[in-house]
Amino acid sequence: MTTVTGTHITDLYPSRGATEVTVPRQDPVVWGAPDAPGPFEPLDLQSFERDGFAAVDQLLTDDEVAVYKGELDRLVGDPAIRADDRSIVEPRTKEIRSVFEVHRISEVFARLVRDERVVGRARQLLGSDVYVHQSRINVKPGFGASGFYWHSDFETWHAEDGLPRMRTVSVSIALTENHDTNGGLMIMPGSHKTFLGCAGATPKDNYKQSLQMQDAGTPSDEALTEMASAYGIKLFTGRAGSATWFDCNCMHGSGDNITPFPRSNVFIVFNSVENAAVEPFAAPVRRPEFIGARDFTPVR
Repeated sequence: MTTVTGTHITDLYPSRGATEVTVPRQDPVVWGAPDAPGPFEPLDLQSFERDGFAAVDQLLTDDEVAVYKGELDRLVGDPAIRADDRSIVEPRTKEIRSVFEVHRISEVFARLVRDERVVGRARQLLGSDVYVHQSRINVKPGFGASGFYWHSDFETWHAEDGLPRMRTVSVSIALTENHDTNGGLMIMPGSHKTFLGCAGATPKDNYKQSLQMQDAGTPSDEALTEMASAYGIKLFTGRAGSATWFDCNCMHGSGDNITPFPRSNVFIVFNSVENAAVEPFAAPVRRPEFIGARDFTPVR
């Protein structure tokens, strides 16, 4: 274990060293009380504790989906947004892959973040007020949009953003139908209870490459084979308006979309205000604030 210089915070989850390491989870999964009031039912919280995720079949109505999908299309089609550093383009097609910090760019998505169906679930799971560590829209147009390789978000957020503990949760809200063929989210159920520290030092400005194709912070084939054999793989499908909540340490990824059917979603990361970011645990510099927020103001 190491200590962050000047902050005296013990590193419970070492990574980016000479070799891969596995560490049992040192933190709760559900930080809130099992009977805490909120949108999740107690059985939902039990499922989240066990599997590391919870699916909501219809978080948004069809009319709401139309509003958010329209805003996604507006942002992707705006030349000023495309030229912004917060937009990431596909290396091959040069189409927009992701737009970060959408809750600051767009009042439409800011309202979604504040929606009690959304932020209320985050408070239930994390047992405190929360702030947005990261938000983005992901666009996977048909015919060749590339996927996201297997990884634990917490490994990156800990190593490169300085999140000390596993007290962070993500929600992926589908704005197009998620088929079993168009590059949907895959999670290894139960993998959130084991931390896999990846091998290899973090390059300077690693985020510029990793947001297009991740390299640093990716597990070895051997480790992934072992985890998949132990936990299996769950592929998420669902209509537009469905949502998947998942723990920050879930091993997850998604494949390329070579179908004609686009897959777009809005992705929001909530972190506990009691788990505010410090200096990175295994990177030479912080990532930009549009990727790892330094404004810890609670969502109201």
